[in-house]
Amino acid sequence: MFFDLNVPVPSTSQTLGQSTSKKGKGKQPATQSPVTFNASQISVLEARIDLLVRLGYTVIALNQLVHKKVEPKSHVNTVEILIKQLRQRSGTVYLKRLSIILDEDSEKGFGLTNANASLFTGYDLIGLIPMTQTTFSLACLTHSMPSPLTAHIISLPLTLPRLSFHLKHTLIRTAIKNGAVFEISYVGALGGDNDPVLLNAGGAENGATAKRNWWAAAREITRVTKGKSIIISGGVVSEADLRAPRDVANLITLLGLAQDISHSSITKVPKSVVLRAQTRKTYRAVLSEPKLVIPDTGELRSVDPLPVEEPSIPPTPPSKTVPPESGDTQTTKIPQKRPLESTQTEAGVTVPGGGEPGGNRKKKRKKGNKA
Repeated sequence: MFFDLNVPVPSTSQTLGQSTSKKGKGKQPATQSPVTFNASQISVLEARIDLLVRLGYTVIALNQLVHKKVEPKSHVNTVEILIKQLRQRSGTVYLKRLSIILDEDSEKGFGLTNANASLFTGYDLIGLIPMTQTTFSLACLTHSMPSPLTAHIISLPLTLPRLSFHLKHTLIRTAIKNGAVFEISYVGALGGDNDPVLLNAGGAENGATAKRNWWAAAREITRVTKGKSIIISGGVVSEADLRAPRDVANLITLLGLAQDISHSSITKVPKSVVLRAQTRKTYRAVLSEPKLVIPDTGELRSVDPLPVEEPSIPPTPPSKTVPPESGDTQTTKIPQKRPLESTQTEAGVTVPGGGEPGGNRKKKRKKGNKA
């Protein structure tokens, strides 16, 4: 099972209409226009998904990009609308992902608050793309903690001339400990043409310069993370840049990763991220939703108690009674004497009591002549 958790969706221009009242006393609240995709956008995305399925991908995450922050009044889940218009394919799973590009304007807040929690319940995955040191620290320390608004994917702009922040070991270790993963998109290794992240960030570079920047930044990520908690995704807009999963794994081995680690970055690690992202809808992202199982027969049958066995008492040895003498009314019990054990000496003579022969006999006095 191969995963591609970054398939960009076509961008739509959503406008807000404002209507004034008849009396002209003021403007009413703005109303959102419905989001629609034209036939050409649907056909392009269908062709890209068909090619991904043919290459061997089974889990595809459609990625919606938001710049700076999420506006609760104008934000619309376009991925959910788009999935309803796509053709269902057997054996293919569609996931809904939201990625937020964080720049200097996003340092004060980018919409991931408890007041806007209802806007993010429709997404399966939440990713952050930090551009500054402050937003990178917030993504690693604050928004990777278990909560209903946890961002499990941290994607870095690898084709920029130089990262505007340092990859500190403390921040990386904290994010990995909290369950976040770092995403590497292989679109930059192919030149980064039409990369939607860089186009929205305003620092797009194509050609040999983008490739050189990508290799340097990707090698730095693998060095800091030591190959742990890394996922490889596409982020490709053009069909000519799509690659098969095993080709991507061979490409990542050039960054210094082992073959098994590069293979798990497109199989095991993305699967664990998807399963961990489902805990956003549970209590403190730790416990699963409890289920009460009621048996078919609601009657409770009484069970007979097990019989209790009484402890057995060993019999006492018999005792002899002596008839009382005249004037005595009491009876005395005389215990039986144990028989003397017999032992055999070296000479073969059996002696009662284990003594030597003649041991119990009285010594005979020698009769001698009286002086």
